[in-house]
Amino acid sequence: MIKVLLADDHSIVRAGLVRIIEESGDMRVVAEAADGREALAFALRQRPDVAVIDISMPGLDGIDVAARLRSQAPDLPVIILTMYEEEQYLVRAVEAGVMGYVTKRSAPAQLVAAIRRVHGGSRYFSAEATEILALRLARGAGGRSALDSLSARELQVLRQLALGQTNREIAAAYDISVKTVDTYRFRLLKKLNLRNNAEISRFAIQNNLIEP
Repeated sequence: MIKVLLADDHSIVRAGLVRIIEESGDMRVVAEAADGREALAFALRQRPDVAVIDISMPGLDGIDVAARLRSQAPDLPVIILTMYEEEQYLVRAVEAGVMGYVTKRSAPAQLVAAIRRVHGGSRYFSAEATEILALRLARGAGGRSALDSLSARELQVLRQLALGQTNREIAAAYDISVKTVDTYRFRLLKKLNLRNNAEISRFAIQNNLIEP
């Protein structure tokens, strides 16, 4: 049996994914985590065969967890589970050393196959993700954008600000302080040469991070 760690902060989503995984017949979920720090602790303590980790969680996000596991448990393959299909998240996941990248939209059809693939030592990326990475490689360094300077958490805060969320709402969603959100917002404005939230929203729309 393939032992799986599953981390997602939404209990209903997590329950559905557990069912999908365990109905496969050759794998079982040995630990469930609701935030990034819990996922990291369970991964180091339970030593699962594969870790499936949501990219957007309170505390440490999925990419933070994957990066830490790469140094603390390098033999543990990580699959990032995400609702984001944008290039910036995929690239950061690859840089963090993940072995697989599955969107929540495609999870029912692809998650079991992804777990089997990475457990066998191979990578698993959807056709869409593979195409994104190929285009990124073809563009090379000359194709880098302002978004490349942002961390995964800064990208998440950028999206939420662009969607009209307040600093307090963002802080509650990611289990961080309002002061920390203020710091992220300041960094975003400086890195992207923007002046206010209205310009953040326009930037996000122009870069396909949110729908217009």
